[in-house]
Amino acid sequence: MTLVMKVPAVGESITEVTIAQWLKNDGDYVEMDEMIAEIETDKATQELPAEAAGMLKIVAQEGDTIEIGATICEIDTDAVPASPQSGTQQREAAKPQESSGGKPVKTGDIKEMVVPAVGESITEVTIGKWVKSNGDFVEMDEDIAEIESDKATFDLPAEASGYLQIVAEEGATLEIGEAICRIEVAEGKAPATGTAPVADTGTTATQAAAAAAPTQPAENAGTSPATYATGHPSPAAAKILAEKGLQPGDVNGSGVDGRITKEDAEKAQKQPTPVAQDGPSVPPTVVTGTLPNGAREQTRKKMSSLRRTIARRLVAVKNETAMLTTFNEVNMKPIMDLRKKYKEQFKEKHGVGLGFMSFFTKACCAALQEWPAVNGMIDGDEVVYNDFCDISIAVSTPRGLVVPVIRNAELLDFKGIESEVIRLAIKARDNKLSIDEMTGGTFTITNGGVFGSMMSTPIINAPQSAILGMHNIVERPVVENGEIVVRPMMYVALSYDHRIIDGKESVSFLVRVKQLLEDPMRLMLGV
Repeated sequence: MTLVMKVPAVGESITEVTIAQWLKNDGDYVEMDEMIAEIETDKATQELPAEAAGMLKIVAQEGDTIEIGATICEIDTDAVPASPQSGTQQREAAKPQESSGGKPVKTGDIKEMVVPAVGESITEVTIGKWVKSNGDFVEMDEDIAEIESDKATFDLPAEASGYLQIVAEEGATLEIGEAICRIEVAEGKAPATGTAPVADTGTTATQAAAAAAPTQPAENAGTSPATYATGHPSPAAAKILAEKGLQPGDVNGSGVDGRITKEDAEKAQKQPTPVAQDGPSVPPTVVTGTLPNGAREQTRKKMSSLRRTIARRLVAVKNETAMLTTFNEVNMKPIMDLRKKYKEQFKEKHGVGLGFMSFFTKACCAALQEWPAVNGMIDGDEVVYNDFCDISIAVSTPRGLVVPVIRNAELLDFKGIESEVIRLAIKARDNKLSIDEMTGGTFTITNGGVFGSMMSTPIINAPQSAILGMHNIVERPVVENGEIVVRPMMYVALSYDHRIIDGKESVSFLVRVKQLLEDPMRLMLGV
């Protein structure tokens, strides 16, 4: 009898998959539930298990993209293996065995780990880095991977002790609840030395494939026997090698069973073509006027989860809000004079510097309480007004822009604001911000001036309704009391959602911020 295997449903929004790699060859005998192929979607890479034991007939080739429900292969269930094991041998092979040297004993249980919920608004994460390798022994609660969301990076702890079986490769994007790895549960202490063994399938077919596979290079000898994984790249590694114009045979795999990992592919370099040593050397022919000056190489790099989410959200804000920007300018001399006079005493007493951010935050909090619509947001058919000021501060990090929140900024003094800015900036730089520290802001301040920006139109940080943009300080001639004088001036911009904030409110808010900054004593006195 022939069993027809079709592409299984792998997610609600996924309509097609790509055959990344066949783990078995056409005509091989496969056991039921044995992994026979890897299939890729736009979200993750998954392994395909055999639905019955028998002889494999491949229908869809590697690289083919086929729809859900299409035929991927056939299995002749009447076929028998060349050297079938007896029932007793199979039962013995399936039993948990204790490794030599006092290694942990496998219990036979498999713990499947799924992507945990990491925040209310987060629906997917990206595998940033595997701290442990496939087949490694891991302890309960030991960190095994780093996962990235659009807001932060998290450590993923092991949910059991045992041998790790990686399901999702580095760079894969998974939805909350999708399988990320499996742990073959084992009892006992971690092996003192050496690499943990990979789980046996207990099939003669697998052992025969291992015996027939080519031997590994001498430097890898003694680590693990060659299997179908030997010299084969993971899907992520295969893409990188293709982009570099390399073949799998050009790279030595450092993964389990000699598999080529993503890291191996990233380190691989194309070897120069050897020059023949026999015969007289021939000088190269120089053709003038035909070759471009300088290199014309291109580099492709996959967008991180954070960058993709930033892109998606910014486009959504532009498309879904009636965003306008109003501008004004601020004479920064009064603040600069005040800082120059008191910054040493302030730092000596409070242990933090007196920066511009505390002045702008205090001024915005005062103006937000006078113009509550700027501090509000739209929720369906309702407008939510906040009687508190949770100020989001845009911080640039190597991973991208993050926006931690200063809670109840209206209740903080200058010292409290400066301390919070420093604390959040350090955590952002070290990728240690929590979800709570980056959600729930009511108004955002961004400072493009630190990079030299003179004027810009900042984009609203949804679901907020407004954002204030600071810029660089430039000495310009201005007129004061009928005289032309030179003052340190800064352009300020307020982008706002016109659906909830009228022109009068936006302009009045920005004028109020200007007044408070140009007369900072008002901030001290609350007038």
